[in-house]
Amino acid sequence: MNMHMTGATGGQPDIRHDWTSAEARALYDMPFNDLLFRAHLVHRAMFDPNTIQRSQLLSIKTGGCPEDCGYCSQSAHHKTGLKASKMIEVERVLAEARKARDAGSTRYCMGAAWRAPKDRDMDAIVAMVEGVKALGLESCMTLGMLTPQDTLRLKEAGLDYYNHNIDTSERHYDKVITTRTFADRLDTLANVREAGIKVCCGGIVGMGEEAIDRVDMLVTLANLPEHPESVPVNLLIPVEGTPLQNEGEIDPIDFVRTIALARILMPASDVRLSAGRTAMSAEMQALCFFAGANSIFAGETLLTKDNPGEDQDAALFRRLGLKSQQQTSNAAQI
Repeated sequence: MNMHMTGATGGQPDIRHDWTSAEARALYDMPFNDLLFRAHLVHRAMFDPNTIQRSQLLSIKTGGCPEDCGYCSQSAHHKTGLKASKMIEVERVLAEARKARDAGSTRYCMGAAWRAPKDRDMDAIVAMVEGVKALGLESCMTLGMLTPQDTLRLKEAGLDYYNHNIDTSERHYDKVITTRTFADRLDTLANVREAGIKVCCGGIVGMGEEAIDRVDMLVTLANLPEHPESVPVNLLIPVEGTPLQNEGEIDPIDFVRTIALARILMPASDVRLSAGRTAMSAEMQALCFFAGANSIFAGETLLTKDNPGEDQDAALFRRLGLKSQQQTSNAAQI
């Protein structure tokens, strides 16, 4: 078996951008133990296998989004009972970021339910980024599509990461979203990369897709000119009132296979267990960590959805002998 490594023990995996769908599908379909062994070798060559990076996510503007993403409680197209709200104040965002830092998170992510930010919103967005950075945290924003001008302003504010998921494969995409094209997503990623901001991009599984869609979603990311520095893999949380309210069933083994494939295709990227961890057993999460997941979202909520709280995560980390990545910034503890 070709490990694509310079040595099976301690060698560095090749960073490739020319994966074929057939190659990746062959990996995904390997005997489970062989797939996990291969993924773990890659993971161990690139990362401390017992250290997990923790991010925290806050919805800074909830509901009323004009997009029709079939999974989303915040879409104005769906009757989910969620009311639209205005963007919250900068000081409240920074107060929440300070709590996240003190609880052990090293990255603070802020999300707004927009198709794209408006000019009038950018001053507050910039202030949030600057304030989060001053707390010694990495900053991440997810605001929808960006123009090159918006992207440059975020870069000048010091934004570390921009999240913009492709969600699924290009083939399955229009079964989930019709108001924004797959190409639109790739254009925003290109704008972010061109500005020198790190890319956070992944997708959602359990949306009625086939295995080849999960594979092709990851191949799309792996074949970008540069791999996303962060690859969140979300398990769909079905929301009543959305078109995908009856989806979400995926074999846990298939989910772990998806994590393992992400690790093999993108060896140097953080692979994050994102939405859906409340539905995962401790054993399923443990397999994901072995297969190459090295990042989680911490805190009790993700935008509008539940997430395991600090106590549950701390207990799981103790059981597995995992530790949280430490902050490296020397910023004042304000």
